[in-house]
Amino acid sequence: MSLSASASPAYYLPLPRAADGAERFASTEHTVGPWSAQMQHLSPPSALLVRALQRCAPRPGTRLTRVTVEVLGPVPRADLTVRASVVRPGRQVELLAAELTTTDDAGDERTVVRASAWRMATTDTTAVAVSHEEPLAPAGAGSTHQAPAYWVPGYLDSVEWSWISGFLSEAGPGSGWGRPRVQLVAGEKLDPLESLFAVVDSANGMAAPLDVRKWTFLNTDLTVHLYRQPVGEWTGVSATTSIGPDGVGLCAATLHDEAGPVGRSEQILLVRPR
Repeated sequence: MSLSASASPAYYLPLPRAADGAERFASTEHTVGPWSAQMQHLSPPSALLVRALQRCAPRPGTRLTRVTVEVLGPVPRADLTVRASVVRPGRQVELLAAELTTTDDAGDERTVVRASAWRMATTDTTAVAVSHEEPLAPAGAGSTHQAPAYWVPGYLDSVEWSWISGFLSEAGPGSGWGRPRVQLVAGEKLDPLESLFAVVDSANGMAAPLDVRKWTFLNTDLTVHLYRQPVGEWTGVSATTSIGPDGVGLCAATLHDEAGPVGRSEQILLVRPR
C-alpha cells in the first residue's frame, strides 16, 4: 500500500466556516472506505469528531475518557460541517456532544454521524496504576500485506499497517498496528488521540468473522474507553468478533500504544449475507 505523489496531504481540507461559525471541511480521497468510492470509512470521521470534542470549551487538567460514535447513515465523500457543545457541565465530570452534517441534493443539512463523550478531571494515581491487559507484540515485529484487489483504494492506503496476526481479508481474530500516513486536517499535526481514532474503527475488519465477499458485518456504532491517555503515533488493536444467531455481532478489542495497553473498544454489528 502506498500513496501517490499527487495525493492530498490530509483526510480533510479546511473550508470557509458556516454562517453560525461551525467548521467545514472537504473530504479527500484518503477517507474513502474499501467498498464504495462514494462512502467514507468511519475512522476519519471519528477522528474529526474527537478533534472537535477536544477543542470544545477545553480545560487544563481534563481529558476524554469515553467516546461513543453513532452512525446515522453512510458518510459520503462530501463537504462536512462539524459542531460540538457541552451537554452537561461539571467540575469533575462533564458530558460533551458533537456531530457531522452534510448537505443533500435538495440543499437540506442532515446529520450523518453523532458522538458523545465523557470528559473527566485528572489527578495523579501513578502509585496505584495497574493494567491486567496482555501487551501486544511491537509494530516492528509485524508484517505487511497487499490490500485485496477487490477493495477500493483510499483509507486503507492512507495508513501504515503492521500485522501481528490475521489480516483484513482473513476470517477470525486479528491483531496489528496502524499509523496514519497523512494529517487529519491539512496543516495540523495529528495528536495521539486523533491518531488512535483514525485507526480504531478498523478493529471490525481486523477481526473479520466471515468471508467479506459473502457477508457484510457493518457496525452502527463505536465506543472507546481509555483508562490512559495514548502516546505516540502507532495504535495497536487486538480484536475478536462474536456472532449471535439472529444477525447481530459484537467486535471487541484491546487498544494499545507504544507504551502498552490503553483501553478497549466495542462495535455492534449488523450481519447479513451479500
